[in-house]
Amino acid sequence: MINEKALELGRLIGQTEDHKALQRAREALDEASEVRAQMQRIEVLSERIEQQVREQKDPPKELTDEYEQLLASIQAHPRYQQVVAAQANFEKLMLKVNEHIVQGMKQGAESPIIIPG
Repeated sequence: MINEKALELGRLIGQTEDHKALQRAREALDEASEVRAQMQRIEVLSERIEQQVREQKDPPKELTDEYEQLLASIQAHPRYQQVVAAQANFEKLMLKVNEHIVQGMKQGAESPIIIPG
C-alpha cells in the first residue's frame, strides 16, 4: 500500500508546474552549447584541483583562477539562473510535501486504528 501511495505521489509531483518548469529549464541549459562546454571544462579543472588537494599540494593559481572565472561565467548565464530559480521553487514544493508527510506520520502514530499494509 505504501509503495502504491509513493508512486501516486511521485506521479502527482511530476505533473506539477514547478517540476515541469525545472525540467524545461534544465533542457534549455543542456541546449546552451557554450554553457555545456564551460561545464565540461570546469569538471576537468575540478578533477585537477581535487587531485592536487589529495596530494596535499596547493593547486596552481592559474588553475583556480580559471575555475573561478568559468564558475562566475556559468552562474551569470541566464539559462543557468533559470535552473536555479526553478530548482528553488521545486525545493519549496518538496518542503511542503515533506511537511505534509510528517504531519500525516504524526496523525498515523496517534491513531488507534491499524491499517493493514
